[in-house]
Amino acid sequence: MSSRVVKAVHGVQQVTQDSPDEIAESSRLREREPRDALVERYAAAAFVDSADGARQRRLLLRALCKSFGHGVRIGLGVLVLHPHTFEIGDAVFLGNQSFLQGRHDGHCAIGAHTWIGPQSYFDCRDLELGEYVGWGPGAKVLGSEHTGEPIDMPIIQTDLVIKPVRVGKWADIGVNAVLLPGVTVGQGAIVGAGAVVTGDVPDYAIVAGVPAKLLRSRKDPQQRT
Repeated sequence: MSSRVVKAVHGVQQVTQDSPDEIAESSRLREREPRDALVERYAAAAFVDSADGARQRRLLLRALCKSFGHGVRIGLGVLVLHPHTFEIGDAVFLGNQSFLQGRHDGHCAIGAHTWIGPQSYFDCRDLELGEYVGWGPGAKVLGSEHTGEPIDMPIIQTDLVIKPVRVGKWADIGVNAVLLPGVTVGQGAIVGAGAVVTGDVPDYAIVAGVPAKLLRSRKDPQQRT
């Protein structure tokens, strides 16, 4: 069967400005309601499959987040832990049933026009995604790990080491890929489906496999300066 090429959709959309009334309502909610109450209201709206449900998710998450852009779309069942540590850019798409696990003193920034596929998992304790990042359905990022020391304790009782994870702008992360703590994926890089990334990925590199290995660069050597 032959393949066909069609135009991109999400990545070429213009930013839709949210209404001033909605932004003002979010501001009032932030000022007047406790964070826990807003979180409960968001949870109630998380699976409401209607235009009003989508509006409520956007309204409430804007009230909860550190910063929140225009034209953000939030799918059904998207859960965000410690949203007050999140910075979400314009026109970000959060796919159905994605889970973004922040930390009370953490940092998570999602760049404008980034597309996050359904059922993705993010350890958002110290995470930055650049603009126009494509994140395949079911892909995961881990930003922390237990020390495992001392050896005479259960590993889950040992201290947690938080390691920053960075994904450069224009990068593409394949379906079911996994990024491990402390890695940086460079600008314009491609991580293949199912890959496990254990080390840094250079700009414009293509990596795949378990563990992920360099296949080639998307740029000719003359273009890498």
